[in-house]
Amino acid sequence: MRVIAGNNRGLNLQAPEGMDTRPTTDRIKETLFNMIAFDLPDANFLDLFAGSGQIGIEALSRGAKEAVFVEKDKKAYDCIEKNLIKAKLTDKASVLKTDISMALNNLNNHESFDIVFMDPPYDKLIEKQVLEQLKDKSYIDDYTLIIVEASLNTSFDYVTDLGYEITKEKIYKTNKHIFLKKA
Repeated sequence: MRVIAGNNRGLNLQAPEGMDTRPTTDRIKETLFNMIAFDLPDANFLDLFAGSGQIGIEALSRGAKEAVFVEKDKKAYDCIEKNLIKAKLTDKASVLKTDISMALNNLNNHESFDIVFMDPPYDKLIEKQVLEQLKDKSYIDDYTLIIVEASLNTSFDYVTDLGYEITKEKIYKTNKHIFLKKA
């Protein structure tokens, strides 16, 4: 697992030990970041279910102004901290070691996020709960791009009822990315 492009290109990152996280493959990560390349410069980036932190670190390497990482697992949290130190990005990052619901409430005074990325555990409808909570947050505006990584069989047929529209969908062999904005 490495940083693919930007200021930290080629930097190897650590992943938490065990099977609790599923690091996004380099190929999928590269495709994702090619799709959002023009949205990254000076962006405020929110990385939910951050795991190793590789997605937020890639965003920072490619020019994001700030990344907020949310991860409640201690091993993963420690891994994010180590990766941020290794990448010399601690001044542009904050890591919240708490559950998602509490973190989303703790961010109420934060300025708007340009991009929110979430990679929750698959097939548990956690993304629906997070989208329900995000829809009324002041830091999510009409321009915020929300990207959900999910299993191929995850349905997003409820998003219009929550006030979102799917702007793009990218299907891979094993999972997919859904791109959402407020409708």
